[in-house]
Amino acid sequence: MAKVNVYNLAGKEIEKLDLDPKIFEVKANPALIHQVIEVQRANSRLKLAHTKTKGEVRGGGKKPWRQKGTGRARHGSSRSPLWIGGGITFGPRTEREFSKKINKKMKKKALFMTLSDKVKENNFIVVDKLVLEGIKTKNFYNILKKLPMQGVFSTLVAMAKKDDIISRSAKNIKKTKTILADSLNVYDVLKYRFLLIDKEGVKKISDTYKNI
Repeated sequence: MAKVNVYNLAGKEIEKLDLDPKIFEVKANPALIHQVIEVQRANSRLKLAHTKTKGEVRGGGKKPWRQKGTGRARHGSSRSPLWIGGGITFGPRTEREFSKKINKKMKKKALFMTLSDKVKENNFIVVDKLVLEGIKTKNFYNILKKLPMQGVFSTLVAMAKKDDIISRSAKNIKKTKTILADSLNVYDVLKYRFLLIDKEGVKKISDTYKNI
């Protein structure tokens, strides 16, 4: 069974914590992790680009010139895709569907793999309690400097429950993001070098995923 050090907010080791091997000792499968990341990125993609077809652009109500006798090619509307300012053929549309599906068990397995890797690389940092008395970025910044991250600020902070004091205190620290422990995802766990969590958050992970 994997064990990790538990620190207080002063950065001192105070105890050892046993981790559930079914979650924190899972052998990595890079192909599965990549598949889950691709699905997550596709499902979070915003559909912003939208071109207009010839039925949506302005103008073109009148035939540009008569059908015969001008020596020019015949045209019925300036909204044709052949014209500058006309409609776009096969352009990007907001009706496009980028979302993908993946088996829930595969998604869970990939998350366990990334958590296991964090533990293996000593980048899974557990504190006794993650609490602040008030919203103060400097105070939270000083806590991060005392913990094993040693000033390397690429940290995902997993909270057992919603805490606006922690969230707002961490908001202005570069390369630092807060998330709920029961909402962890593969992309964020991999994106940040360290995962900071308290003992209650570790229990929250186990309680959330043991029955899925």
